[in-house]
Amino acid sequence: MIASTVRKPLFGVTLLTLSLFLLLFFFTPFSFFSDPSVTFNSSRRERPEIWSIRRLAEWRPCNWWLQPRTNALPAQANGYIRVDCYGGLNQMRRDLCDGVGIARLLNATLVLPKFEVAAYWNESSGFEDVFDVDFFIQQMKGFVNVVKELPIEIASKDPVRVDCSKRKGQFDYVESVLPSLLKHGYISITPAMSQRRDRYPLYAKAALCQACYSALRLTNTLEKKALELLQAIPKPFLSLHLRFEPDMVAYSQCEYSGLSFASAKAIEAARIDRKPWTGETARIWRNRGKCPLTPNETAFILKALAIPTNTTIYLAAGDGLMELEGLTSVYTNVVTKSSLLSGEDFTTMHGNTKAALDYYVSINSDSYMATYFGNMDKMVAAMRAFMGLYKTIFLNRKAFALFTSQGLKGKELTEALWKVHRDDFIMGRGSALPDCFCEFNL
Repeated sequence: MIASTVRKPLFGVTLLTLSLFLLLFFFTPFSFFSDPSVTFNSSRRERPEIWSIRRLAEWRPCNWWLQPRTNALPAQANGYIRVDCYGGLNQMRRDLCDGVGIARLLNATLVLPKFEVAAYWNESSGFEDVFDVDFFIQQMKGFVNVVKELPIEIASKDPVRVDCSKRKGQFDYVESVLPSLLKHGYISITPAMSQRRDRYPLYAKAALCQACYSALRLTNTLEKKALELLQAIPKPFLSLHLRFEPDMVAYSQCEYSGLSFASAKAIEAARIDRKPWTGETARIWRNRGKCPLTPNETAFILKALAIPTNTTIYLAAGDGLMELEGLTSVYTNVVTKSSLLSGEDFTTMHGNTKAALDYYVSINSDSYMATYFGNMDKMVAAMRAFMGLYKTIFLNRKAFALFTSQGLKGKELTEALWKVHRDDFIMGRGSALPDCFCEFNL
């Protein structure tokens, strides 16, 4: 009898507790349980590293690109096209990929591209100095015909230059460029930056995608050096593409306070006639995300994303980075290609070949972050998506500028930066270009 009187109160308390828990579970918003920033203690739980967050979407190669070819190449081509590529390595790579799509669109045979020799980029290497020509030709079979040499009757002639600066899509090229190709038989083009690839038929888009992500392999010599560099980096590591060179800052027309005298002088020398914005215009420009992140700002964002300060960081960058101590004073394990490689073969490299090393290391890194959204960043992110590597984030300059202009500092700024980058990562924003990749919900 005594046992019976004890069980009833215990049973009642248990039932009441269970009922309260079920009410809390069903009537509390789901985000309360799922938001990683929520803690159940009085002391705030340490924020998880950004890579530990589960993604909801990923970008993968579209099926129409990878599936077997259904549009065979015509037996007779309309002529020969050479793509003239300008700028840095990744800009030239982009021009080449676009040129391949145009060649297929116009049913032309592609001549090996011409890489610009530019003193500005400290560059004299050609396409064949960076990429494996035979591999490129082999991989493009069925997509577009590629030749190393022109027929004798054409080889002695220079190609007729066709201006493509205003071409934006399929019909522009067919109506405006194809007549020149048919008339002269051999033309050279530089694809327009503003062109609309979504207007291409799928067989032309597939040729572009194949060129960009399957057909461009480094030469044996360069790949060997790139592999040597990759193996020398302590694992795991983060590849960080940091852009804070004098010309980059000058081009952005942004003003920075607190820079060293040497940095300010270098920026001023690079400005020429591109004077910095002032007043309200400067504020609007910065809040649109147009100003490069400083190394110090970059370090702050990395800490906000819970990237450990003992992380090995490979700095994928060219010469002339300013204010680097703003990063290295916080993240002390920073390495570069010049610190890891030695030998005459490295010191004699030019801009393209050095950029190729950064590209190779970045696509094979454990994680990749970029402070800008330039040609290299777009190519690296897409190639990593092609390889199934999704630890990729573009640091959000616009969000950083908006938050700081609103007066956020310290923990408030850290929390805001964490949330916006978490959401970007969850949805896979910026991790690949839509030209060749399709979004898949997980």
